Amino acid sequence: MDLPVDYWVKHESYAHGGIVVDASETGFLIHSIEDIPIGTKLKIAVLFPREYELANFEVAAEIIRKKASGKAEEGYQYGIKFTKILQEDYGKLRELFIGKLLSD
Repeated sequence: MDLPVDYWVKHESYAHGGIVVDASETGFLIHSIEDIPIGTKLKIAVLFPREYELANFEVAAEIIRKKASGKAEEGYQYGIKFTKILQEDYGKLRELFIGKLLSD
């Protein structure tokens, strides 16, 4: 999938960056160089192409899985479960899936 993602760890005012590697209607698999513990609550914003412009959607989520990507400098893959998503943002997520299916 390879979509850029910004995420904020609860109680931090700055964003971290990562890549959405895979997605479902209930969560993401993301890659990041940050070392974050399982159970951490996140706010996530995903930027994606929408026709001739860029759009984004936001979700609240929790890390439920963590796997090192090899060497420490290569980062980690995280299984992220959505804990809250607005109906409007859920619609954007579904649009993203439909667009992905049509392009494959």
